[in-house]
Amino acid sequence: MAFESLADKLSAAFKKLRSKGKLSENDVKEAMREVRFALLEADVNYKVTKDFVKSVTERCIGSDVLESLTPSQQVIKIVNEELTALMGEGTARLNAAAHPPTIVMMCGLQGAGKTTHCAKLANYMRKQMGKRPLLVACDIYRPAAINQLQIVGERAGVPVFEMGTEKPVKIAREAIKHAKDHGNDLVIIDTAGRLHIDEQMMEELMELKAEIQPNEIMLVVDAMTGQDAVNVAQSFDEALGIDSVMLTKLDGDTRGGAAISIRAVTGKPIKFAGIGEKVEDIEPFHPDRMASRILGMGDMLTLIEKAQEDFDAKKAAEVAEKLKKNSFDFNDLLDQMQQINKMGSFGSIVNMLPGLSNKVKDEDLDRGQDQLKQMESIIYSMTMAERAKPSIINPSRKRRIAAGSGTKVEDVNRVLRQFEQMQKMFKMFGGGKKGKRRMMRGMPGMPF
Repeated sequence: MAFESLADKLSAAFKKLRSKGKLSENDVKEAMREVRFALLEADVNYKVTKDFVKSVTERCIGSDVLESLTPSQQVIKIVNEELTALMGEGTARLNAAAHPPTIVMMCGLQGAGKTTHCAKLANYMRKQMGKRPLLVACDIYRPAAINQLQIVGERAGVPVFEMGTEKPVKIAREAIKHAKDHGNDLVIIDTAGRLHIDEQMMEELMELKAEIQPNEIMLVVDAMTGQDAVNVAQSFDEALGIDSVMLTKLDGDTRGGAAISIRAVTGKPIKFAGIGEKVEDIEPFHPDRMASRILGMGDMLTLIEKAQEDFDAKKAAEVAEKLKKNSFDFNDLLDQMQQINKMGSFGSIVNMLPGLSNKVKDEDLDRGQDQLKQMESIIYSMTMAERAKPSIINPSRKRRIAAGSGTKVEDVNRVLRQFEQMQKMFKMFGGGKKGKRRMMRGMPGMPF
């Protein structure tokens, strides 16, 4: 998970503070020394780290923290505030054109995920902002780049404008005309990248910028490259003048240094973050929520927003009614599992839960994810009659289901047993306070 190592180290530092009733100035300085080491290990820029620790220390020692009834909580609060300020105050929006279309020029090095994230951004703006985006294929050098944009564009439900290997300036110019003629109010241009920053790439990007006058130049950088991502952002900004950054692969085993350093070094906000492989796996970058995740406090606001975005209210009402009538079956369970999958990976969801974020090991998350996939396969191998009425599943049916799902009979038995336990729990909904208390204890054997 993102920031796992950093979060663990910060948690250990704060745990020492919590174990003390009152804090001395030395206690604070010792904790800040550990914070400094944790940030440097996370590949946070040295100067950024130095300034951050200095600011936090001054606030902790120069205020009423040491005299407070909960000094350790006050220290964590200050760290949270300073982390938020470091990554940017508030959530930044795309610069909009006074008269449509708004033109966004995406740039970055090869391998950062630029083409994929052009489609992700288009998908987000279409679904969440009601825009009518047009993707433009201006990467004429990389083999299959145009085809890749067409594939991800189709997944996003967004049209792609391409003119083969024509000059990028001409393609962009014609694309904007096309957008105006066809009512596209957002143009997202996928530019060519390189394996490293070179003069030819920058000249082409500057020529493109001069021709189309984009409202937003967004740099796409790989969060897993750490300090290198910061250096890339700085170089692009000096040469091209970027407006914002999109961090990709923030769901990977990233140390987090890029997310914390980029704003402080370049002065440019991180506006979006890629958090998975699906076209839906993108979210606005909220500095306060990210700080909360880093400090292991979860991110309930984002989780709620994802739930509201992905869950079908009508289906939810139908399920609630079925639960009341105790008629919830495997078809309903499958539907709920699919809706949860839309919210992102198992790990990303757990990482947003207060109390669980950064405490559940990656191997446990992987095991839970695998068990859920196995359960899904087993349900898919059932007939509609078996899903509706599991009691008819006899030994011969179990063997057929196991063979069809590539599992063992004992796996099928486990899923049936878990479902039976679920039904028993659902009966408790109308069972008063005692029943609800029993239900809250959870269900044995489930992967979550």
